Amino acid sequence: MQGVWYDAHRIKVYEYLVALAEYAGQDREWLEKFWADLLTEPKLYEEMVYYLINHDFRDDFKCYGYSLTDLYVWQMSKYNLIRDEGKNTSECNKETLVLRAFRTMLDLKREPEVYLGRLRERRGMDLF
Repeated sequence: MQGVWYDAHRIKVYEYLVALAEYAGQDREWLEKFWADLLTEPKLYEEMVYYLINHDFRDDFKCYGYSLTDLYVWQMSKYNLIRDEGKNTSECNKETLVLRAFRTMLDLKREPEVYLGRLRERRGMDLF
């Protein structure tokens, strides 16, 4: 079969990502959009592969000075503010925060002015 290209590695990554998204409570529509966007950013895709294998961030990819760890911590802050708990409880799904950190990185790359503003805004009265 000439012209057919089969990437078993990419299929395996997709399968792991499907399982992660299901565990994190993300629906199929969200996952499909995320996957399509992730494939447009090869370096971020490699970060995802690293995360799926090691369950940790490599943090080689940065956008406007922000790493995935930065965005993960930002997601935790948002979660804590919304839940009004002041701390990250055991009920918080960490994998959801990971996927949201990756999603935010994709969005930051595409719409920097919007996401830089969100990342830099101060929240809550307990900062002083």
